Amino acid sequence: MKLGFLTACLPNRSLPEIAAWAAEHGYEALEVAAWPDLGARPFTATHLEAAAFGEQQADETRALFDRHGLTLSSLAFYDNNLHPDPAERKAVNNHVRACIDAAALVGCPTVGTFVGRHPGLSVAENLAEAEQVFAPLVDWAGERGVKLVIENCVMEGWHPDGYPGNLAYSPELWEWMFSLGLYLNYDPSHLVWMGIDPVAALRPYIDRIAHAQAKDIQQFPDKRNRYGWPGKAAVREDPFDVGWWRYRVPGLGDVDWRAVVDALYEGGFDGVLSVEHEDPVWGGTEDKVHTGLRVAHRTLRPLIVA
Repeated sequence: MKLGFLTACLPNRSLPEIAAWAAEHGYEALEVAAWPDLGARPFTATHLEAAAFGEQQADETRALFDRHGLTLSSLAFYDNNLHPDPAERKAVNNHVRACIDAAALVGCPTVGTFVGRHPGLSVAENLAEAEQVFAPLVDWAGERGVKLVIENCVMEGWHPDGYPGNLAYSPELWEWMFSLGLYLNYDPSHLVWMGIDPVAALRPYIDRIAHAQAKDIQQFPDKRNRYGWPGKAAVREDPFDVGWWRYRVPGLGDVDWRAVVDALYEGGFDGVLSVEHEDPVWGGTEDKVHTGLRVAHRTLRPLIVA
């Protein structure tokens, strides 16, 4: 197992700058943000331009990672593949395809995305549409030796009432995903607030986990007593502000990282554990983000066999 991080937490830095910092501070891998340019949209970045990625860019990227002794673990483009607007959905689907092509060119084993959701349709209707959307994408990836991985992020802010906006949040839905040929980018933080034991959920599916993310979560049960499990309802200015929990870097929340890493090892996982930094305490400036990444490294590095 190797320890890496998702580059989206440093959107204003170039990939060469991030790679140099990662290697200097003991990281072994990078999960590279490959969104198209979405302006100031939070938690996105364009550190690899998938739509304009050719042999020259692949050679330069491989040389960069070789120079710093890093592994390129995944290309990250987490967006709504079931977007209700047909044109937007097509654009998202096409960019997933471009990421797959870029990954194949550079020798990256996985591309990460979301299932997503059409908020105006039932879950059953969404799953039926997803089977049609993902069949050609899975085939495209398989023909190029790339695994398409889905993160189990709930994306409650995508739904007008705060319901799950990414239909990949539970083991029941994972089994449905696996039947389509998709893999899991496992992130324990989302399971915690859903009331799912992240270690118990992890154990049966390790052979379908092609990538893993390390994000922590801090819960506030007294606030849950006010809002209930779905979170704020009457006043919710930020659609992602549930009100009774927040993301943290590993070591500053409620996830038992010793148990998670131990279960991954016991199940035979030998991929990359990638820190996804969305911690509001250690965010807002690049210096704070760097500090958060150092905290995560100090938490996780002792658990990973060198």
